[in-house]
Amino acid sequence: MTWHTYVEPNGLHNITGLLLEDDAVWSPQLQNQRPILVALPPEYASTNQHYPVIYMHDGQNLFDVATSYAGEWHVDETLQLLSQEGLPAIIVGIPNMGAQRIKEYSPFNDAHFGGGKGNLYLQYIMETLKPLIDHDFRTLPEREHTGLIGSSMGGLISLYGFFRYATTFGLTGVMSPSLWFAQGAITSYITKARFQPGRLYLDMGGREGPPSTLSRLAPGELSRSLLSARRLYQLLQKKGYRVGHDLLYVEAPEGVHNEAAWAQRLPDALRFLLRD
Repeated sequence: MTWHTYVEPNGLHNITGLLLEDDAVWSPQLQNQRPILVALPPEYASTNQHYPVIYMHDGQNLFDVATSYAGEWHVDETLQLLSQEGLPAIIVGIPNMGAQRIKEYSPFNDAHFGGGKGNLYLQYIMETLKPLIDHDFRTLPEREHTGLIGSSMGGLISLYGFFRYATTFGLTGVMSPSLWFAQGAITSYITKARFQPGRLYLDMGGREGPPSTLSRLAPGELSRSLLSARRLYQLLQKKGYRVGHDLLYVEAPEGVHNEAAWAQRLPDALRFLLRD
């Protein structure tokens, strides 16, 4: 791998800490290539410590507003904050492939939106990207120290990956997941899946969904997105996940479906996933 310090395209120098980039990492599974970003904890260069690794989707939205299409998550600032709290980690940002995003972020086919390459995408992370990261950086490679985090369709693939590839991923952050995709196929999948040990964070905002639908809600009425998230939360409890121990569910009553909302909830999500 050819890692170099990330160069901000706008020249504003708003990156906090050390962010490395490889401009083109080939995927034999998907037959495409994309840049990969790696954010290291501030003490990385001065210690011999090994760190948990969180793989995050929509990588162009994580660190730099100049590359984002709807705002950034401020992951670099969050990483600095958590390191100060004794929860350091390595964050790997995987940019999406634009028009291929929905295909790669779902293992299911939706009649209208398509999909179906989710398993290949996760195999890219497991079989190509993770071995490179584990080789080039001081990681804790075991499943209990390896996680996925994403929002919307990225939340969907993170949830699926936790259950489908449990030998690799023991942590997952599922933010505002697109549970509706492919007529709710993910819910049916999880219902049949085995309990997998690990730690699972789930959240949803109360103002997520089509504006036309939200405007018709009666006072106190919950959106479809929030109702679906609550049903998933209940399902996970029935499967044996214990609230506060290996499962955390967060509702943000005024939360909308955007990067600013996910950036606000990310620190607590990582605190839960990374704690001893």
